[in-house]
Formats: sequence, C-alpha cells, structure tokens
Amino acid sequence: MSSILTIPEIVGLDSRRNQIRIPPETDVPLTPRVRAIIDTAEFRRLARISQLGLVALVYPAAIHTRFEHSLGVYRLALHYLKQLSHDERFRAIIERRDAELFIAAALLHDLGHWPFCHPLEDIKLAAVPRHEVFAKSFLLEGKLGDVLRKDWDLDPAEIMALLSEKPADHKSRILNSMLSGPIDIDKMDYLPRDSLHAGVPYGRNFDQSRLIGSLCLNESCDGLAITEKGKTAAEMIVFSRYVMFSEVYWHHGVRSATAMLQRAFFDLHGKLELDQLLRMAEAEMIAELRGAASGTAVENLLAGLFGAQRRLYKRVAQFSFFEDREIYQRLARRPYGWLVRCAAQFASIASEVLGEPISPHEVIFDAPPVEREVEFNVDVYYGKENCYRRLGDVSPVVRALAEKQFDDFVKRVRLFANARLAHELRGIENLRQLINQAVEATESSNDSVGYASS
Repeated sequence: MSSILTIPEIVGLDSRRNQIRIPPETDVPLTPRVRAIIDTAEFRRLARISQLGLVALVYPAAIHTRFEHSLGVYRLALHYLKQLSHDERFRAIIERRDAELFIAAALLHDLGHWPFCHPLEDIKLAAVPRHEVFAKSFLLEGKLGDVLRKDWDLDPAEIMALLSEKPADHKSRILNSMLSGPIDIDKMDYLPRDSLHAGVPYGRNFDQSRLIGSLCLNESCDGLAITEKGKTAAEMIVFSRYVMFSEVYWHHGVRSATAMLQRAFFDLHGKLELDQLLRMAEAEMIAELRGAASGTAVENLLAGLFGAQRRLYKRVAQFSFFEDREIYQRLARRPYGWLVRCAAQFASIASEVLGEPISPHEVIFDAPPVEREVEFNVDVYYGKENCYRRLGDVSPVVRALAEKQFDDFVKRVRLFANARLAHELRGIENLRQLINQAVEATESSNDSVGYASS
C-alpha cells in the first residue's frame, strides 16, 4: 500500500469520527494538526471574509466564506491524493512528505486573500501586492508558522514557494497543477460551492466524483491528465465555468457593484495604510473605506454599496467582442487609470450634450482586466490505444469555450452611470459616437485630465 494512504487526514475520509460538516452535506475530516491550523487567528480571519463579496448584492445568499471554501479545497486535496496514489508513476515521484506539503498548501491556499481581493487586484495598483505574496507574513510569522513547523514538520517557506513561485521540477509541477491548473482542487470546489450559495444550477452540472476517479498523470509526468472515462465530466466543468462567469461573476449588476468599488478604491488608496487595511476582516475594511471616503467625491459610491439602501449604478450601454467589436477592442484590457480618464472625458462630453454637469465619478467604464482567465485544456489518456490527446482536439465544447479566448465570450465592456443620469444617457441618439470621442480624447490627452495612472 502506498504510504500516502496512511496519512491521517486521508485515513479520516473513511472515518465517521472527528469531522466537520460543510455544504452540501459534506463531511471534512479533522485531525489534531488540521485543527491546530484552522484555529489560528491567521486562518480564522478567513471566516470573516466572504468568498464572493459583492456578488451578494445580486445573489443575496452568496455570503459563504473563504473559510468554508478552504475546507472544501482541503477535502478535495485528500481525494486527489487518494486517487493518484494508485498511479504507479505518481507514487514514484510524490512521496509522503510531498503529499503532506500539498495538503497543508491546499488548506492555506487562500490565506493571503483580503476582502474584495480579486476586484482590487484587477486594477493593478503598484501599492497593492498579489494575494499569493501577501500570504507570506501570515505563513512565516506568528502562531501559524509555529504550527506548521511543530505539528506538520513543514517549513512554511516551502508552502509559500508552492503557492506563489513558478515550479522548477517534475515534483513541484505536479503539485502545482493540482493546486492551479485546468482541473485543480480550487476550481473543483468553488464552481459548485458558489453555484449552490448563489442559488443557480450552473456550477453544479458536472460529475465531480467521475472526474476525480479519472485522474492520472500526463505523458511527460509533470502535470495532471484524465483518462477517457473523465472526458464528459471535463467537458461539463468547462461549460460550468463558462456559464458561471456569464451569469454570476460577470452579471451586469455584479459588475456595476465591482466598478463602483474599484473606482472608489482607486481614489482612496493613496490615503490608506494598505498593509493594515488588507489584514482586516470584511466589516472592518468596509468601515475603514467609508471613513476615508467621508466628504470626498467617492463617498456616495461606497454608500450605494454598503449603506442602508442599495444604490447600484445602472447599465447605460454594453459592448461585446461579437456585438460591437470596435468599441470593445478600444476599451477592453486597458490599464485602469486609462479607463478612469476615459470616463472623465465622457462625462465632460456628455455634460455638454445634456446641458447639465456630470461628475467624473458619476460614470464608470467597466472592461475586462489586463490579465485574461487561464485557458482550459488538459490531456486525455486513451488506455486501449496507449496514447494521450488534448481535450480540445477531441471535444468541440472545449474547442469553442476553452481554446478560443474565454474572456471574449463572457466579459463585456459596459458603461455604468448614477441612476439619476442613466435614463438620460441611454436616450442620447449618438451615444456610441460620444464614447468613441471620449476614447480618442483620452488617447491624445496624455493624462491632461489630472488622474494618476495606475
């Protein structure tokens, strides 16, 4: 028997003792050393950070936490190891200690997240670190680091390297592909979990157990692959991801809220103590942001998100790669500071057309960020023929939704405006022309409107 199967947490999968229950009706094994991690202040902080943040303004039950998600990812890590321990090539490369390192990394993979992490990372401000790097202080200092050394006999720096550094050898590439790849444990948990809490079916329409049961190593022994029996399940996870982005993560109401938060943070970040802010729980961060915004031009943006009444900006126009490629390409993947300046130009132009003043903060361009989503593809092993084929080569679903630019299908460029203006702006006959004028003015202005570049 593989020594991996004797790891206490994996043994605990088949026990009815020492478990914690998370949705949906899922038992997660807890050993003393796992309890020691999740009871640290650094990890408990995740219980006060919602997984989806602003999504709850549109899907009100989507208030689950990164603590819950982390437990789900940890449980999947055990199932991945249990399945792969039957693969002779995996056993030859991944030893028991590597597996324990992977288990701890899975549990701690979101440690560096702060509230509203991804929207704030997307605007690429130099003062805001990557969340993978921000985890360093939590891992290397305080009680958590002591627990990893004493109870797990692991060097926290090794976990940090696995979570944030480019893998350099076969062993680290395999573990990295299990943590962050086409069929990684993170994606396998967040899609069905986010779908469950949002109250939509889209992220649960794939056979998780079938996919796990098909796991194997790829031909070069440096990453995950699946056997032929997992092909349909893999196709379905591609489609689930596509629909979750289209209907939940990039829902126009969610993106309105996201655009409002990003715009406020862009103005405020220079007056905030960011290291302290990013360590806060969600409620504390919201209070800090609203305090900093008091009396400023962005005060109403945060009040509309977190005040007594929800007041989201309204969608004035939207453009996709297929519906209006010209404007989409002129605005998509622009640096965030450029989008702020473009919105200011548009506000100035629209003010003249409508004959009333429009503040630069009352209109916001929301566009796909500079970085694209990771494209989805994986090798499929055909046992009878003893060969590997790329999933995209044998699946029209994957070829359409994964090999082509995923972002261009699900992420639109949108113009949002304060509710008092939205109806009037929609009524402008030549709105598209005004947007083009704003783009051209921004391209030629060279920061002349006075907004700092991101």
